Amino acid sequence: MRYLRSKITSSRKYLQSLVFSLGLVVLTTLMLPFPAIATSLYEIPSVAPGEKTWVIDPAKAISAINEGKIGSELEKLAETTGNEVRFVAIRRLDYGETAQSFTDKLFEQWFPTPEAQANQTLIVLDTLSSGTGIRVGDKAKSLLTDDIAKSVVTQTILYPLREGEKYNQAFLDASDRLVAVLSGAPDPGAPEQLATDVAVESTYKNTEETKSSNATIWVIGFLVAATIIPMVTYYFYIK
Repeated sequence: MRYLRSKITSSRKYLQSLVFSLGLVVLTTLMLPFPAIATSLYEIPSVAPGEKTWVIDPAKAISAINEGKIGSELEKLAETTGNEVRFVAIRRLDYGETAQSFTDKLFEQWFPTPEAQANQTLIVLDTLSSGTGIRVGDKAKSLLTDDIAKSVVTQTILYPLREGEKYNQAFLDASDRLVAVLSGAPDPGAPEQLATDVAVESTYKNTEETKSSNATIWVIGFLVAATIIPMVTYYFYIK
């Protein structure tokens, strides 16, 4: 009888220890950083030509004040010239997707015909990798040439980001430049302090992506250990 009570007490202590260990693993898991959830193309609200939606920011990269300022300038541009510009800031791209491929798909989803595309310009920024993409309609290209468009996304936008993730400045500078060019004024050019071009896309993982990947591996390792080790221990204990 005494042996049985001792056995029950030992088993109870073991189960308490097991529950505590599992709880600790779960808590540790919740505290570790996970990769940002990728933004799906179909999560972006629909926009049609003439619609007064100029900035879509699920990444929360732009302040409300600056979003309003940019929207006001782009609305004036649309009213006076017919040229429409829209900015989209997303948190993260799906695996295998690039900012440019996402931009092209979104542009064609919003504006499915050549007529709808003609006066449109779309810029997309992925805040995780700082990848940028731009798509310009055929009529708008008479003012916003390929060289200027490339300079906008590789210089005007990315220079402030390289200096410290200054998303508001990046979008404000890009908006000012696009408004000038699409209004028929001379191109003000890229930022004067720009020393070298910045690549539109990077083919390597940045620090945040690497940390997120490592965190996922550690989490899986913890969960496997928390499941298997207690089972093996208990097996030898009862045997």
